[in-house]
Amino acid sequence: MPAAMASIPAGSTVLVTGATGFTGVVLTRKLVSAGLSVRAIARKTSNTDALSDLEIDWIRGDVFDPDLVRGAMDGVEYVFHLATSYREAKSTRDIYHKVHVESTRLLAEAARLNPAFKRFVHTSTIGVYGHIEGEPANETHPFRPGDEYQETKAEADRWIREFSARHGMPCTVIRPAGIFGPTDRRLFKLFKMASRRLFPLIGFGKCFYHLIHVDDLADAMILSATHPDADGQAFIIGNSEPIPLAEIARVIAGELGHTVHVIRAPAFPFFLLAGICECVCRPLGIEPPIYRRRVAFFTKDRIFNTSKMQSVLGFTPRSNKEGIVATARWYRNEGWI
Repeated sequence: MPAAMASIPAGSTVLVTGATGFTGVVLTRKLVSAGLSVRAIARKTSNTDALSDLEIDWIRGDVFDPDLVRGAMDGVEYVFHLATSYREAKSTRDIYHKVHVESTRLLAEAARLNPAFKRFVHTSTIGVYGHIEGEPANETHPFRPGDEYQETKAEADRWIREFSARHGMPCTVIRPAGIFGPTDRRLFKLFKMASRRLFPLIGFGKCFYHLIHVDDLADAMILSATHPDADGQAFIIGNSEPIPLAEIARVIAGELGHTVHVIRAPAFPFFLLAGICECVCRPLGIEPPIYRRRVAFFTKDRIFNTSKMQSVLGFTPRSNKEGIVATARWYRNEGWI
């Protein structure tokens, strides 16, 4: 990362939403270590233990509370908006809309009225593009969200870019690829599967996936907060090349000292089972053991062109293999696998 482009001036006041999440913890630690005055909005039920050793001005409450947001934004120079509502059985479209769309609107409107404000870094997702067919997708690819989570993320993405252009509010939108790294529990499932001799895959496609190590993502976010060419832009942040899920499993297994054998099964029975589980569990508020979107994870390709990230930001993340090996080593050393 070009140091001259990456530095937020020491002592600057920064607001982080979603600071207790996987990416938020890594980003917040980097911001504090850079000598910034960090303020963070967190729900009253959020666990802040991972950041308990840092000096952070915690503001407890909902990120879609108008009064809370107004007070939190007082004197803030940079915003890193990472707050998200995860896909859970208890989550509704109303919750997704409040956390993804309403919070974005409140933060942006407060930022526009703040004379000290310098840049809004908004975190979207590559999920807004849906399934990628044909050539790798770049930032101009049409949005085709596939569920309520992705639909509201796409709505917030569009809204903040339109608001920024209309009012001249400095803003950069970040669309991360599949985030992974130490302590992650979402893609950890792949590492756990690859720690065994047999690695089951649903469907018979190549299952290309785009990854970004959490440290690289946090660095790209910080870089985008000050880079002069990032204002008004959206960036897909992911590794330069996609990687098939089977290859991910082989790299993990190699680091763990064994060979993995990929076995495949047709997808249709799993989609059917997932649909039944969702219909039965959701009305009861029970987390289904299998979701259709999780089955789809193994059957869809997600191939992106990340050249804009490299040409505009001058940012190139570590290789797929380097990140996967380092993460597998961490899981092994910590006894997770």
